[in-house]
Amino acid sequence: MTFPIDNPALAEALAARGYATPTAVQLAVLQPEAEGRDLLVSAQTGSGKTVAFGLALASTILGANPALPATLRPLVLVIAPTRELALQVHAELTWLYEKAGGRIVACVGGMDPRRESRQLAAGCHIVVGTPGRLQDHIDRGNLSLAELEAVVLDEADEMLDLGFKDELDFILSSAPESRRTLLFSATISREIAALARAYQHNALRIDTVSRSEPHADIEYRAILVPGHETEAALVNLLRAQDSRAIVFCATRDGVRHLHASLLARGFNAVALSGELSQAERTAALNALRDSRAQVCIATDVAARGLDLPDLGLVIHADLPTNKATLLHRSGRTGRAGRKGVCLLLVSPVKRRRAEMLLASANIEASWHNPPAPEEIRALDGQRLLEHPLLSQIPDEERQRTALALLERFSPEAIAAAFISLAQAHLPEAAAVTILPLAPARPAKPAKAHPLAAVTGSGHGVWFRLPAGRKNNADPKWLIPLLCRRGGITKAEIGAIRIFDRETKFEIAAPAAESFYAAASQATPADLPIEPASPPSPSSGPGMPGGKPMGKPRTNPARDHAGPPNEQQRRRQNKSAKGLK
Repeated sequence: MTFPIDNPALAEALAARGYATPTAVQLAVLQPEAEGRDLLVSAQTGSGKTVAFGLALASTILGANPALPATLRPLVLVIAPTRELALQVHAELTWLYEKAGGRIVACVGGMDPRRESRQLAAGCHIVVGTPGRLQDHIDRGNLSLAELEAVVLDEADEMLDLGFKDELDFILSSAPESRRTLLFSATISREIAALARAYQHNALRIDTVSRSEPHADIEYRAILVPGHETEAALVNLLRAQDSRAIVFCATRDGVRHLHASLLARGFNAVALSGELSQAERTAALNALRDSRAQVCIATDVAARGLDLPDLGLVIHADLPTNKATLLHRSGRTGRAGRKGVCLLLVSPVKRRRAEMLLASANIEASWHNPPAPEEIRALDGQRLLEHPLLSQIPDEERQRTALALLERFSPEAIAAAFISLAQAHLPEAAAVTILPLAPARPAKPAKAHPLAAVTGSGHGVWFRLPAGRKNNADPKWLIPLLCRRGGITKAEIGAIRIFDRETKFEIAAPAAESFYAAASQATPADLPIEPASPPSPSSGPGMPGGKPMGKPRTNPARDHAGPPNEQQRRRQNKSAKGLK
């Protein structure tokens, strides 16, 4: 199927970039019922969303005309959550509208605002930017939205998670009410739906995300490795795969340490984290795109929106905190019909957590050990036999040199020298421990729901989040958080037990599954909600039924005794009444 577009300038641009067949989201936004309307679109990462909304805008700002009209004020505003995504969108729209005479200006943090101001003053058709920088330009009078015909919110769910709600409200309120509003998001949460209701009119809902199937172009593998050998396993995986890769770490310190270690081992590695300047981040990405770097060590700043062609490998050196992070990180590979591999490094103590994470995303991963040094040497030998230089026909000068070498040295010596030269740049493989892959507990059915093993004794289902007394955990803010993130009411929350470093809470059984589904997607990365074993009634202070408890007796031996029985509940209620 070809692109259903009539504009010759866009058709020529697509053909020049090798776009022959539209993706599902691109085809959906070009249907007759979508023309000229507000759109609320959910599509998986790597599905071609940028080209999709670029084409969807054409009916509004270009029509059948061969070129865009001359203008000083922008016709389209595209808002993206991160600098990298904004610059990538800028690059995509630039080639798409180049033959139509489009002028595209990027306004992002970390770049020279005076240069951006001069570009805006010179006139442009499309402005792409991050919320904070766009608001700043509007405040200073550098950016006028008076002639705006369309606004695009790209990765809207990420913008809300990053706390840009106020900036979005300001920008959208400054735009003409007659504009089109195109909202693109990986998921349509309650917050996204509320944003759509506030700023869209009669929006067409387009959903190209399969809720039951993971990304078909990504192969998932879990690598079981001792916790202290994570770095050694990573080295061997990078050597074995021999592909450009992104390695995700949980913290900036982790990125710094791993980047320095890989450089010391001989890898061409770059780092990407929020502490780097925009110039450093751009240079790192360009090095990866141009194949000057083999691997990029990154925090989750690189988990969304970055399109790195031919990136064949994603490695989770630190496990993602929730399903959304797992899918967005992994989505850096397997893009636009290409195949990719995603590896999760899992220590034995985190195996159960990894299994639950994969189950929540409906991903079936195969379990493996990291490759041993002898396996890597065998792969090196196989790749050497397929070295492109060996299939080249030498010119006359090289032929004479080859004959001279054969006269002086044996074929074995020449071959050994070639091997040494060809493999001189390869880092040494590391020694790794091979652990048994068999599960420590009886395997559950592949399709078992992650809540099946944590249901309480008829009272409800228990969950945990990593915030306790040392984080000032308090039901005053925990209860609203749970209601907002899980889409439940206060009446559906049972007991709340607050420990030093975590909090366990009970959700009414009928609401537990929908709560977990919503919380898995909506929870911020630093406050994940996971299923938990029921605590003992004496293992920590809590709030059963929203009423304060007395200070409990501690008994570590009963930490997993299950929810309180009727006698224990009466004792707790009596203690609670005594505090009133």
